[in-house]
Amino acid sequence: MAILECRDLTKRYGKATALEGVNLTVEPGRVVGLLGPNGSGKTTLIKLANGLLTPTGGEILIDGMKPGPESKALVAYLPDRDYLADWMTPGQQMDFFADFYQDFDREKAQTMMDRLGIDQSQKFKQLSKGTREKVQLILVMSRSAKLYLLDEPIGGVDPATRDFILDTIIRNYNPEAAVIISTHLIADVEQVLDDVIFLQNGHVALQSPVDAIREERGMSVDQYFREVFRC
Repeated sequence: MAILECRDLTKRYGKATALEGVNLTVEPGRVVGLLGPNGSGKTTLIKLANGLLTPTGGEILIDGMKPGPESKALVAYLPDRDYLADWMTPGQQMDFFADFYQDFDREKAQTMMDRLGIDQSQKFKQLSKGTREKVQLILVMSRSAKLYLLDEPIGGVDPATRDFILDTIIRNYNPEAAVIISTHLIADVEQVLDDVIFLQNGHVALQSPVDAIREERGMSVDQYFREVFRC
């Protein structure tokens, strides 16, 4: 069974259409790049999958279920901005995740925090941007979820931090789960992707395995993306 399925999915904000007639499936065991220009509908799709928005038309299914309490227990979501209370320390944030999510692996999170030398006594707002992004990713990837939704997980951090984040994603997700990474930094994530979904003006312009793009087009995903979305 597909871990994520969209059937004629449409989302409008008043007169503005963010997604229209989207049909796609994401299978378990795949790392999928959700790619497209600004305003193409990437964040809207991720929020619909996480149950933060409701469709205007069509439907979205998580492991065969419409978004709700049962599906949310299967989804680990990393927003594109800081979402943790800035007065909490990383240690307190781990306590919070352990209380809130039954599938949270405290030992795994602790090991990654220790490996990075993160000061767990400092308040979140005192940490650097890169360290905050690492902490948030560690917490999300320490869950045994079926679907990981990562919205711009490597935006605005240095190359070394990007490498750590991508390594953390690959090392820590359940192989029976799926990971969806929304990003503009295609060249940086391409090495970890199995499939890509190109969104353009709220429509699916392409859904393809990465290897097929390389073999059939003779170019990288980044090169092909630039060709498809050339201004």
